[in-house]
Amino acid sequence: MGLCETGMTLSAAQATPETVEHTEILEAEDRPWVTVVWDDPVNLMHYVTYIFQKLFGYTKAKATELMLQVHNEGKAVVSSGSRDKMEQDVRRLHAAGLWATMQRDD
Repeated sequence: MGLCETGMTLSAAQATPETVEHTEILEAEDRPWVTVVWDDPVNLMHYVTYIFQKLFGYTKAKATELMLQVHNEGKAVVSSGSRDKMEQDVRRLHAAGLWATMQRDD
């Protein structure tokens, strides 16, 4: 324990603004990245299902489930991992004509 300017002791475990900020940064850095596919008015549902199978190796059932989520909810997370990997997934989805973005996982 140390003494503060007022002569009172401070617990070594007491949080300071610097330690709280550092902890929040570390927690944010630990969150994985995700690739999100967005609904669009162009691609047919069976094509989106096919792309999910082809690019990610999903079964037809899983690819259909994700496609329906995109169709019904407007978006779906289709992959997660490192930033580099998600950037690659977004590029591959764009090359296939799908609308995709990446973000930190919630």
